[in-house]
Amino acid sequence: MPPLTYDAPLQERLDALRELVGLSRTRLDSGTLAEASRVLDEAAARRRLSGQHTVVAIAGATGSGKSQLFNALAGVAISETGVRRPTTAAPIACSWSDGAASLLDRLGIPGRLRRRPLQGPEPDPQLRGLVLVDLPDHDSAVVEHREQVDRILALVDAVIWVVDPEKYADAVLHERYLRPMAGHAEVMFIVLNQVDRLPGEAAEQVLDDLRRLLDEDGVALGEYGEPGATVLAVSALTGDGIGELREALGQFVSERTAAARRISADVNAAAQRLRPVYATRRGAGLSEEAREEFAARLADAVGATAAGEAAERAWLRNASKACGTPWLRLWRWCRDLREPPTGRLPLRTQPEEEATARQRVEQAVRTVADRASAGLPAAWAQAVREAAVRGAQGLPEALDELAARTEVPPGRPLRPGWWPAAVLAQAAMTLLQVVGGLWLTGQIIGVMAPNLGVPVLLMIAGIVGGPLVEWSCRIAARGPARRYGQEAERRLREAAAGCGRARVLDPVAAELLRYQEVREQYARVLGTRMR
Repeated sequence: MPPLTYDAPLQERLDALRELVGLSRTRLDSGTLAEASRVLDEAAARRRLSGQHTVVAIAGATGSGKSQLFNALAGVAISETGVRRPTTAAPIACSWSDGAASLLDRLGIPGRLRRRPLQGPEPDPQLRGLVLVDLPDHDSAVVEHREQVDRILALVDAVIWVVDPEKYADAVLHERYLRPMAGHAEVMFIVLNQVDRLPGEAAEQVLDDLRRLLDEDGVALGEYGEPGATVLAVSALTGDGIGELREALGQFVSERTAAARRISADVNAAAQRLRPVYATRRGAGLSEEAREEFAARLADAVGATAAGEAAERAWLRNASKACGTPWLRLWRWCRDLREPPTGRLPLRTQPEEEATARQRVEQAVRTVADRASAGLPAAWAQAVREAAVRGAQGLPEALDELAARTEVPPGRPLRPGWWPAAVLAQAAMTLLQVVGGLWLTGQIIGVMAPNLGVPVLLMIAGIVGGPLVEWSCRIAARGPARRYGQEAERRLREAAAGCGRARVLDPVAAELLRYQEVREQYARVLGTRMR
C-alpha cells in the first residue's frame, strides 16, 4: 500500500514544530515539550504506513452498546456482547480491505483479534479502506482497559463515540475525553445508540440535549455544510440509523484525509498547550531608552561626571600654571610639594564607595533585565534574567579597571592659539616688575639719579598687569577646559557603556533573538502570523 502523504501546509507546520522543539530544548523542560515531541513521532510513524486505510475506533462507556454497533457495521457478530461487564476486554479490529497489517501492528492488536466483515455476493465498496477497532469501555473498572483506550485513541485516525440515553451526559466522558479532544471534531462521530428505548419524540429531545452538551464542550458540529463532528441517532439492535451511519462513514473513509486531519488537529492541540510558553501580550525586547538608561547608570557607577569635572579642573590648573604670575606659581609649587595633584578625582578608594558603586551596578543590571524580560513567558523571561546575571559577574571589577585606565584623553592637551601670547604678556608683566624693582633699588642705594615716578609706574603696571593677564587667561580657558572635561567624561561613558554592552546587553539581546526565532516558528506551527 502506498504510504500516507501530507499536503504542503501540514508538512510545513510539522517542520516548524520540529524546529521549534529543537530550538526550545535548552530553555524548556522535557515535560513541556513532551506532547509536541509525541505528535512529531506519531506523525512520522503514521506517514510511513498506508494512506489508503482509515483507522476508526469505536469508544464508549459500559453498556452503551458499542460492541453491538461494531457487529452491526461488520454484518457479523465479531465482538462479544452481553450483560457481563466489562464485556470487551481487549481491542478487536475489523478491516474491510487488505494491507492494514502494519497499521494494526502499530496499535498492538494481535493477529487473533483481527477480523474481516461479512462479505455478500458483492464486496461493499462503500467502506473499502476502513479499519474499525472496538475498544474496551473507557469507564471500565479494570485499569488496564482504560489504559488501552487512552493509548489507542492517541493513535487512530478517527473516533466513533457511542453514548446511550442514560449516560450521554456522563461527566467522565465529557471532561476526560470530549472536552480535551474538542479540536478533533472533524474526525469524530457522536452516535446516540439505543434510541429504540426512547418513546415518541424523546429521541430528538435527547439528541438536541446531546448537541447542547457538545457545544458547551467546544466540539464543533458538522451541520449546514460546516466542518465538525457528525452526530447521529441509531439503534444497533433494530438497525435504525445504521444505514445512515454507514453512508456517512463511507463518505468519510473515501476522502482518505482523516489521518492528515487527525495529525493537523494533534498539531493544533500541541500548539495550544505550548501557547503559554511562547505567546506574549505585548512586544518584548530592549528599547533604546532602556539601553541608554543602563549606560547612564554604569557611567554614574564609574563616576564619569566626576572624572570629567576633575579633567576640567586639571586643564584650568595647567592654564594657571602657564599663564599665572611667577609668585603665584611659586606658591602653588610649594603647595604641590606637600599635596601632589592627581589631575582626576580618586575613584572609589574607600570601602564604602566601592560598596555603593557595586550596588549601583547590580541595580542597573536588575533594571535592564526586568525591562528586557517584561511581557515574556516565564521560561524565556528567566533565561533573559540569567543571561544578564551571568554577564554581570565581574562587571564592577571590570568597570574599576576601565576607570583607572580611562583617566583623561590621551596625549598632551591641545593649547589654544592665544596661549603663547598670554605667556609672553605674563613674561612682560614680570619683566616690568623686575625692571621697576631694580631701578627703584638703584635709586635707593644712590647708584641712579632719583626719579620715583617711572620705576613705581613700571612696578605697578607689572603688579596689576600680571593678575589681570592671569584673570583674562582663566576666563578664556573656561571654554577649552569645559570641552576637555566633556571629552574625558564622554570617553569614560563610552568605555563603561561598551563594557556593559559586551557583558550584559549582548547576551540579553542574544536570548531575545532566540525567543524571536521560536516565536516565528510557533507562528508557522499555528499557520498564522504573530505580532
